[in-house]
Amino acid sequence: MTINMVNTRSTYSLLALLLLLATAPLFAQQAEISPQRKQAIDSLALEKVRDLSKYISIIGNKKTAYSEATRVMDRAEELFAPGSEMGVSSLNRKEVNYYKVRKYFERLMALNYDRVSIQWYDIHYISDLERQPDGRYVGVVTVYQRFEGTNDDGMKYKDTTKKDITIYVERKKTQVSGRTIEFWDVMLGDIRVTETSA
Repeated sequence: MTINMVNTRSTYSLLALLLLLATAPLFAQQAEISPQRKQAIDSLALEKVRDLSKYISIIGNKKTAYSEATRVMDRAEELFAPGSEMGVSSLNRKEVNYYKVRKYFERLMALNYDRVSIQWYDIHYISDLERQPDGRYVGVVTVYQRFEGTNDDGMKYKDTTKKDITIYVERKKTQVSGRTIEFWDVMLGDIRVTETSA
């Protein structure tokens, strides 16, 4: 399974440009997000979560070439705020282990199964974007992940995990034609496991 990195990057660039152009006049007036802008930001955040779902499926797929998996890991890392962690759980233990994003992807790629299937579903906000004292907005998106690993000798493991993904929205600056423009950027944060079931 491969992914068209150019199209994905172009989509983000277009969405970021639209957010930039639509929000630029607002910064001189206020640091609040208008309802219309919030709706666009919510859509972008959910799109990034769906893209992460696709990336995880590709990285975990044993048919994905190493070079392709590495490229996808690089792209997936760009979705996250620095220092973010991802939780890993199992029906065989009570505790949840947390790993830095890159380490999580590397462990996922190295899983000791002949076949791995990972599907995310029921992706939605459970906590609306709320402004923090530092000016950032923070929300939470929840997803359900269905994991199934099988081996040729008949060994099989599967579980369903509920995960909460922190969403960060903050103002950033960029240079456009020699001018400094401020815009809202959306980043994914920690992914916490809240429930694991068979």
